[in-house]
Amino acid sequence: MIQGFKDFIMRGNIVDLAVAVVIGTAFAAVVETVVGSLITPLLNAMGGAEAKGLGFEVISGNPSTYMDFAAIINALIVFLLTALVVYFVIVVPMNKVNTRMGFGKEEDEAPAEDVALLTEIRDLLARGNR
Repeated sequence: MIQGFKDFIMRGNIVDLAVAVVIGTAFAAVVETVVGSLITPLLNAMGGAEAKGLGFEVISGNPSTYMDFAAIINALIVFLLTALVVYFVIVVPMNKVNTRMGFGKEEDEAPAEDVALLTEIRDLLARGNR
């Protein structure tokens, strides 16, 4: 019974999903801090002398219309770094474990009953036309 449960847990997407959520959430906080502390100042420096950074106000003098491109770039960098780490730390090793344990190998299934009947009818018709 325990072996069956272990096989069920190790075989499916349950482990992938659980580990990805936990590690992805934890790693996202780290990446956000790194991006916010290192990359945001660099992007803001490219924006010019103003402290606002990389962006502009759609309506001049109205700060509520400010479009902050640095925040968008930061979010994309956080997403890409998190996805890369989760893929290489979780998905790749899990696929190797599944391959070693033989999970994911599907045995050749017999054709469906209707397909088998149609194949038999085709073969009989082919023999009858000779």
